Amino acid sequence: MLMVSHSLQICILDQAQNYMHQLIIQYAFLLAIILFVVMLAQKIRVAYPILLVIAGLALSFLPVLRNIEIEPELIFVIFLPPLLYEAAWNTSWKDFWKWRRVISSFAFPIVILTSSIVALISQSLIPGFTWALGFLLGGIISPPDAVSASAILKNVKVPKRLTTILEGESLLNDASSLVVFRFALAAVMTGSFVFTKAAGNFVIVIVMGILVGIAVALVFYALHRWLPTTTNIDIILTFLTPYVMYITAEEFGFSGVLAVVSGGLFLSARRDQILTHRSRLQGINVWEAVAFVLNGFVFLLIGLEFPVIIRGLGNEGLLPAIRYSAIICVVLIVTRLASTYGALYFTRFISRYITTADPNPSLKAPLLFGWAGMRGVVSLAAALSIPVALKSGEAFPQRNLILFITFSVILVTLVLQGLTLPALIKWVDMPDPDYTVPFEQQKQMVRKKLSMLSLKILDEKYHDALLHNDMIRSIKIRIEAEMELLRDWEKEENISRSDGFYHDYRIALEDIMAEQRILLKGLNKKEQINDELIREQLELLDLEEEKLRRHFSQRDI
Repeated sequence: MLMVSHSLQICILDQAQNYMHQLIIQYAFLLAIILFVVMLAQKIRVAYPILLVIAGLALSFLPVLRNIEIEPELIFVIFLPPLLYEAAWNTSWKDFWKWRRVISSFAFPIVILTSSIVALISQSLIPGFTWALGFLLGGIISPPDAVSASAILKNVKVPKRLTTILEGESLLNDASSLVVFRFALAAVMTGSFVFTKAAGNFVIVIVMGILVGIAVALVFYALHRWLPTTTNIDIILTFLTPYVMYITAEEFGFSGVLAVVSGGLFLSARRDQILTHRSRLQGINVWEAVAFVLNGFVFLLIGLEFPVIIRGLGNEGLLPAIRYSAIICVVLIVTRLASTYGALYFTRFISRYITTADPNPSLKAPLLFGWAGMRGVVSLAAALSIPVALKSGEAFPQRNLILFITFSVILVTLVLQGLTLPALIKWVDMPDPDYTVPFEQQKQMVRKKLSMLSLKILDEKYHDALLHNDMIRSIKIRIEAEMELLRDWEKEENISRSDGFYHDYRIALEDIMAEQRILLKGLNKKEQINDELIREQLELLDLEEEKLRRHFSQRDI
């Protein structure tokens, strides 16, 4: 008996090891595909989420990847908190607050309006579809995806306000749509729905989610601010933060998404108080890489999972499902466009009575804003989290159809709207009403003010040192040369001279840094030279090169 038990344990362990081995190989292969597809997307100047979804569809026909299924817990718990936190961290609080009314109007009323219209259409159109199932579907497909929009807008010139509103709307939309989804799912599972109770709970879930997020953010603020952290500890704490916010809020039955968003915005606005310069530099690089990989996996898995959903419908249910999906896609696009123009006219009306960021918005903005309604990660996560069966043991009604419609909406909006949005932006050709001064001119103005401040400090605080310390004197000489070039740049007749000096300066510095790297690598071959010292000097050169690259980002690099 003991021998049999021991053999069984060995067999189970072997199977587990083989499974883990295959899983690691499979995901390593997917990661390589993601990198290749993103590089291809950059080459052909297409937003990478679009190409990843299409690549996922193509790869789904390979036997080794045919039966990949996404665990909903992975999307909600592993993927969603860091992606939301990274988006909140990169959102400008200044711009977010400036456009708070527009963002909040799209975050709550528009989500409820979209969910209601989808519920009305779906329960009227689809046999066996109840109001609860309609609101469930509406909650799933109502939020747009910030990642897709940001990836597309990076390659085209658009007004800053459009990007800000899209990113802010997406952050809050995710939360409000998931709250609608949660109440609709509860109604389907229990078979009862009381509007007054649901409306009260809706407010509680939102408000308490925000409060939990800020409360957890205060705890991490204290950890960063008053404990002796290192750069590595700071970065690890930033990764723990969104998970603690999300899990804490969800454990109490509140909105984990809103907790992450509110807490992320709170800490982002105070990053200079809680993080050292090295933590900020390294943290940004680490977070960008992690967010890139997570987003890549999600969009690739959307394409890989779609054939699995189709097989779940069967041959008889496929054609009706395609028809329902096409109608709902049109409804979503039209509803969003109508909502954006409705918001425009409401803003013009309400501006007579209250102060607004823009009392007379352009008619072009709603067209671009309305067309930038691609769906993505949150819709995927919500759809996959629908349970297979009810509490009674019966199969969850219309689950496969809801999944199919959701995946169709994601595919259609990403491919159709995502591919045509850059062309629409160029055709509309909307000027930036907020920043009438060109970016390069603003950049020169800021640099001039910084240089003037630096010269003032040197003259007032280090006057004696300037007479005797050559290194401090070299700082003043460099800043004065910078000021002279900035003055040349302001005079049109001297721009070519200034640009020529900048070009020679850049070439000389690049040449010096390249030779310094060769020297450092040569020194590192000697046994008596400490490798850590060489790596530290190479890192300083990297920082100097990054500074140089940013310095000349608007010039002829």
